[in-house]
Amino acid sequence: MRTVVGEQAPDFTLPNQNGKQVSLSDFRGQHVVLYFYPKDMTPGCTNQACDFRDAQESFSELNAVIIGVSPDPAERHQKFIDKHDLPFMLLADEDHKVAADYGVWKLKKNFGKEFYGIERSTFIIDKEGNLQKEFRKVKVDGHVEEALNYLRENN
Repeated sequence: MRTVVGEQAPDFTLPNQNGKQVSLSDFRGQHVVLYFYPKDMTPGCTNQACDFRDAQESFSELNAVIIGVSPDPAERHQKFIDKHDLPFMLLADEDHKVAADYGVWKLKKNFGKEFYGIERSTFIIDKEGNLQKEFRKVKVDGHVEEALNYLRENN
């Protein structure tokens, strides 16, 4: 399975930070800002989550819900949410199946070592569940504003 802009976004069901099963299709009628990030509590991921937190109200005004996804377990997500007062849910993709479906589970290199991990990416999904826009290989600085501006201009 792969994502194609203009087509139905791959549906999925994952546990949120409370262990409750959440499906993408639960959010029909709203825009979804689905962002994949490598790991809770790391500097870049914390900055990104806090940027989304700080823009939460602006996304809400556009009828958009923010959902973060990483391979971390639900309990770690809850600690991350508590520590940084995050107002949106984080989903646990521990077997990285959803990340693979969205094409963000990639071979990466760091300090000469190769490993698989999440390529930081954001997907904008419209009210009907269609993939509207994808941002791949995201750089944290300025990204949330870029996603917000896209929603403002295209909805």
